[in-house]
Formats: sequence, C-alpha cells, structure tokens
Amino acid sequence: MDFPLKPLRNVTDPDALMEHFLEYAAIKGIELYPAQEEAILEIFSGKNVILNTPTGSGKSLVAAALHFLSASLGRQSVYTCPIKALVNEKFLALCRDFGPENVGMMTGDASVNRGAPILCCTAEILANIALRDGDQAKVHDVIMDEFHYYSDGERGGAWQAPLLTLPQSRFLLISATLGETRFFERELERVTGNECVTVSSTERPVPLEFTYVEDPLTETLEKLQAANKFPVYIVHFTQRAASETAQSLLSINVCSKEEKAIITKELQGASFSSPFGKEIKKLLRSGIGLHHAGLLPKYRVLIEKLAQKGLLKIICGTDTLGVGVNVPIRTVLFTQLCKYGGVKTSILTARDFHQISGRAGRKGFDDHGYVVAMAPEHVIENKRLEAKAAADPKKKKKLVKRKPPERGFVHWDEQTYQRLQSAPAEPLTSSFQVSHSMLLNVLSRQNDGCAAMRQLIRDCHNSEQSKKSMRKQAFQLFRALTDRNIIEIMPKGSEPKLRVNLELQDDFSLNQTLALYCIDTIGLLDTTAPEYELKLLSLVESILENPDIILRKQLDKLKGDKVAEMKAAGIEYDDRMEELEKLEYPKPESEFIYETFNRFSALHPWVGGENIRPKSIAREMFERYSSFADYVKLYGLTRAEGLLLRHLTNVYRVLTNTIPPAFKTEAVNEVVTYIETLLRITDSSLLDEWETLKDPDYKPNSDEALPAPTGPSDITHDREAFTRLVRNEVFRFLRMLANKEYQEIDEHFPLDQMFPEARWKYTALSNAMEAYYESHEWIRLDPGARNKANTKITESEDRTSWLIEQTLIDPEELNDFQIIFNLSITEAKENSTIEIVPLELKSIAD
Repeated sequence: MDFPLKPLRNVTDPDALMEHFLEYAAIKGIELYPAQEEAILEIFSGKNVILNTPTGSGKSLVAAALHFLSASLGRQSVYTCPIKALVNEKFLALCRDFGPENVGMMTGDASVNRGAPILCCTAEILANIALRDGDQAKVHDVIMDEFHYYSDGERGGAWQAPLLTLPQSRFLLISATLGETRFFERELERVTGNECVTVSSTERPVPLEFTYVEDPLTETLEKLQAANKFPVYIVHFTQRAASETAQSLLSINVCSKEEKAIITKELQGASFSSPFGKEIKKLLRSGIGLHHAGLLPKYRVLIEKLAQKGLLKIICGTDTLGVGVNVPIRTVLFTQLCKYGGVKTSILTARDFHQISGRAGRKGFDDHGYVVAMAPEHVIENKRLEAKAAADPKKKKKLVKRKPPERGFVHWDEQTYQRLQSAPAEPLTSSFQVSHSMLLNVLSRQNDGCAAMRQLIRDCHNSEQSKKSMRKQAFQLFRALTDRNIIEIMPKGSEPKLRVNLELQDDFSLNQTLALYCIDTIGLLDTTAPEYELKLLSLVESILENPDIILRKQLDKLKGDKVAEMKAAGIEYDDRMEELEKLEYPKPESEFIYETFNRFSALHPWVGGENIRPKSIAREMFERYSSFADYVKLYGLTRAEGLLLRHLTNVYRVLTNTIPPAFKTEAVNEVVTYIETLLRITDSSLLDEWETLKDPDYKPNSDEALPAPTGPSDITHDREAFTRLVRNEVFRFLRMLANKEYQEIDEHFPLDQMFPEARWKYTALSNAMEAYYESHEWIRLDPGARNKANTKITESEDRTSWLIEQTLIDPEELNDFQIIFNLSITEAKENSTIEIVPLELKSIAD
C-alpha cells in the first residue's frame, strides 16, 4: 500500500521539505487557500501558529504539514483533540496518509504504537505527559485541535497544561471559533521563546445560507429533499431525542432502490452483534444514520464511513458534530436553539452555534451549505391549529393554543436565530484547577517537583485570587498523598526531594477525584474475606460518575418487579405507591461506603462538594456473569450501549491503574479478566481497523474474540494470568449453556469432538442437556459457582495440552454434572489465542 506522506528521513532542509509537501498537495489536486498557504509557510519557518479559520477551510492539511515536517526531522508530533471519537478518526486518517507504522494512539481506553513519530491522543493524555515530564518530555510539535475547549469548565485545564509546561515544543492551535488570540500569542512566545503568529480568515470555501422555518419536521425534510438539499444532519441536544427522530423517519422514503442496494452491499461483513445492532442496521439500510455518544464506537465509525461516501441522506445526532467529527453534509437542521448545559437550560452560545452550523456544505460537492432552524414545537403546532380553524369562526373562537414546556425550555424565535448568525464567539476563559492526578504527575519529576508545582500555579491563566485558593488546595492534596505514603518525602539533602511510592504499579494514576478515598478505604477490607472482590468493585464504582440512564432503568425494573409482587399479595394501590417511593437503584455496601466517606471528607477539606455515588453495574454484571448483550436486554439499554461500555471501561481503568498491587487478590484478577474480555468482545473495531491498514490481508477477530494479548507474544508465558483467561473462556461457554444458547455455542466453540456423528451439533447439545434439566432447574453462574475448586486442570505429560474438568453447580448443590474440555497449549503459544474444545458432558453422580 502506498502512503503519500511518508516522512523523508534523508532530507533535513525545511525549504526542501516544504517544496515536497506542496508538490504532494498539487498532485492531490489541492489548491491552497491564502490562509492555508500562509500557515504552512509559518510552520516551515519554525514559528508557533494559531489558526483561526472557518470549518471546511482545510485546517487538517496545515496540521498534516506539521506532522510531515516533524517526522521527517526525526521529531515527535502529537495531535490532540477533545473527544475519543475524533482521536480515533484522526488516527485512522493519519495512518492512511503516513503509513500505520508511523502513527500511534493513546486515549486511556486503548494504546497503539505509542512510540511512533506521530501520536494521536486526547487532551488529558497530553496534559498528563506534559505535567509529568515537563521540559524533558519527548514532545517536539503539538497540534491542539478544537482549541476552544480551553474554556470548558471541567476539561479546560487539560488544554492549558501543555501551554505552561512544554517550553521545548512548537504549537499549532486550531479552531474555527477562537475569538481574540493576542493573549495566547504572548503566552506561547513567553513559554517557548519562539515567535507566534495568528493566521485568521472569515472566508468560507462553501458559503452558508440561513433559513428559519415554522413547519413540522417531516414537511421541512420533504422540502429540503425536493430542493436537493440532502444530506441533512438533524441536530438534537439529547441522545434520546436523536434516536426517537431517527425511528420516526423510517416511514419516509429518502433513498432509491439502487441507493439502498449500494448501502446493503457496503454493510456486508459489518458486525451488528449488540442488541441495538438490528435497529442500526434497519436505519442504515433506509439511508438514515444515527450519531451520538450513546452508540458503540463501531457503529459511529461505520456511520461516519457511509456518510463520507455520500450514502446516508439523513443523519440524526447530537451537537457532538460541532467537535469536528467528519460527517460531510449539505444541510444542518437545528430542532431547537436552546440546550441544557448541566446547570440550566439556555440559548446556544455563539460559539456552539457557529461550531455546529459551520459543518454545513461540502467542499468540492456543494456551492452552498444550508443552515435551517426550526421554530419551537408549540409555535409550529399553534400555527397548524390556527390554519385549520381559520375558515371556521366558531373553531377559531374555541381554539386553545399549546403552551411552551414548563421545564427544560428557553424561548427562541427568528430574531434569536439572526442574532446568533452575526454574534462573535465568546472570549476564551481559563478553568485551570489543581487535582490529585496533576499533583502526582508534577511531583513525580526527576528534578524539584514542588518548585515545578509552584511555578505551574504561578504561571496558570487564572486570576490572582483564584491562585491563592489553588495554593491552599494544593497543600491539602499534598498532605493527603504523603499521609498515605503515595508520595514519600526523602531525607534532607537527597535528590530528588520526593518520590512516588515504588511499590505502586508503573501506570498508577489518580484520575478520579475521589480515587484517594478508594485507596484509603480498601485498607479497611479483609482481603481474605468472602466476597472481598465484590466489595472492592462496589468501592471502585462509588467513585465514578453516575450513568444516570442505566441507574433509572435499574430502578424502573425494581419497581416493576415490586409492583407485581405487591399485586400478587393483594396490597392496596395507595400502599403500593408508598412502598415504591422508598425504593432506590441497587447500592450494595452503601452503609459502609457512606460511613467511611463521611469520616474521610471530615478529615480532608479539599473534598469540598464532591460526593460518593454507590451503585452496582459492573458488580451486578460480574455476579450474574452477564454478557454485554444480556445486560443490555435485561434493562432495555439498547439506546445507551455506549454509556454502558464507557462505564465498564472506567471501572477497568481504576482496577488496573489505581488499585495498588497489594490489594489485587486472585479473585480481583478474575474480575479484571472478566471486564477486559467483555470490553474486547463488545467492540474491537479500532484495533481491527489499524491491523487492516498494516496488513490488507488481516482478518478481524470475531465478536467473541479474546482480548489482544499484551506483553510477551506467548500468552502462556504467565501461567497464572493464562489460567485466568482459560477459566474466563470456560465460563463464557457456561453462560451460553445456562442461557440455552446452543446455536451460539455451535458458532463459537468447536463441537465436532463432542458430537462427531451429529448433523446439527447444537441440537445434539440441547438433547444432551435434557438429562441435566431432569433433576436441576438451572445452572448457577454466581461467584460461588465460579470458585476455582470447581475447575480441575490436568496438564499432559508432554505439556502440550490441558484437560479441563468443569463441574456444573446447580441450585440444589448436587453438582453431579461435568463438562470436559481440551486445550492445545501448542496452538495457544503459536496463535496467541485460546480455543477450548468441548469433549463431553457427563454425569458424575455416585
């Protein structure tokens, strides 16, 4: 495969490299805009650049120029942006341009080829590198895309940290809505010692036309289709609203038969294995896409690919479109001009409006982009009612107009829309704040970490009053870290003066605000006690944000089950309602968690308004040994699969990066292996795509593949870890068996040796299980059933295979059935995969 921008390792003259890059642009048929040309010239002359030009004006090409220059000179360039979806998209795009061996990625969820000359990562990852290594970081060139996130209340500090701590780096700051930039020019010049220039332009390659409509959505879409203004992105501000709109549009025929046939062909080989997969497939085959953070990454990537090929006519999504995700469209359609911002509902900021509307119009395809805003729903409905009653005075007199929503609504009209069109982007404001994670990173430096922390607070862009509070908080956090021996103060005269406790894991982190409470409280648990791993899992989940949709679904199911129980018991309605008010979603260990947290927060003023959040999602899944699909179906989470995946990912990261090794018992490692496997099985799309770019003949793993091994290529190297993987695979088989998913077992496990004569292997397995169900109601999968004592592994004399005897644990605890498996150690070594082969289901009754 030919990658057009592979670095020129034997050329070091910037002018020659610039000439080569411009030749590449010419060959690609790219005619540079004046702002692009100016920015590229400044980059090759060694300056810091702030690029403030409209969406669609080729800012990515300027970033590619810096990547090319940096890699050719043997430097490392880092591309960073706000959301993982955009990091993933840019990572794959850069792989296609520069070759996958030259591009790496780090998002906290995945790490691929991290030592490559071009690295894609989220802003938080770059901030951690910058805080930990400072001027020693091997980061030479930094591209910060969507830099307006500097003002984000929760995450803005991650955008500021590299500006303060990487004096050896050269910066390219990119956004379509920066506002005044002189302050950032001065700061970059102060920190790096290099000149900084702003390249700005208001000229859009594809001009926009704005329209305000008072028609219902369906009529509006019909008019847009008739005017040849498809594809259209319908902007919503909740995931639920986007999903509901997409479903409602299935009745509209937006694609011809020929177009639908092309889409069907494109979907061949795509995996729709999760519960929501069927709905996604149905929408896509009709030419309708759905795009929001509640989707699994593999679906978002697929929708983006189809959109880039022009195959989707309508895409319903959230305002994440404004973060630069590559979904090329002709028309942006706002369903409303107000949104809930976490505290209250407000009219869109000028920045949000320009970011989203700026996505309209495709360079090379459209002469104009179109931005349409709909009037409020009650205004549209009242207009329809008035038109209906206009011819009848009696009806007109009796007309009762619909009122605006009482909650979650701020009125807008055409004047609001016009004001947003001309309003400049709001000034960027600093939201820098101190955290445990920041302190741990800065104090880990080889030189004087305390001095570096003082300088960081002194140089940050906050007000002087804010800096005073920050210094006080930093000292409180420092005391908390030293009290727990996470940071050790070295004897007087030692260098360095501080060190991170060497007993902690290499990738130890405190990224969660209350991670220190978790570490503090684990010590109160008895690691030898039954269910220790479940209590630890509850502690871990309690320091994470609440995925509200999942918790509401848990409570709804709990109430539904309770109502049925009370009705059966003949309890009166009013009494039933009173009992339901007392119910909460599951909060195991809540009494212990609340009590210990109250004591902890009383001793640590820095906790402030932070609160603990007991819940049971990962714990419940592990206790049930649920598959991802089982749990989604149990609670009806089809529209929130991405949310569940993110929560599991966060649990996994705390277990692996925050819990000290001393507290990781064998049972805890079983939990880690279970979640790790669950994540890989659910969505491995990004790693599969990268492998395909490396090797066009690469065949992606099936949806039930084991996690990609890390460390030694021989996955049998660490016998203890390998045994956990094997047992995890055995219980995956048992989960399917317990659910009577015999056909699924036949698809994922070889049954040839178990039923060599049977034509339909899954039918033979179903028949064989009848003997078990004659005396037992079900197969237990709870933690007790998964005790190591129930799995016997015998190694062959030549050490080339294992015989695995797994006892089926039944509710009566007769435990009189076993399944026998064979595992080839030789194949596991050679292929880095585990394939257990079922041999026999047998009764072991006396």
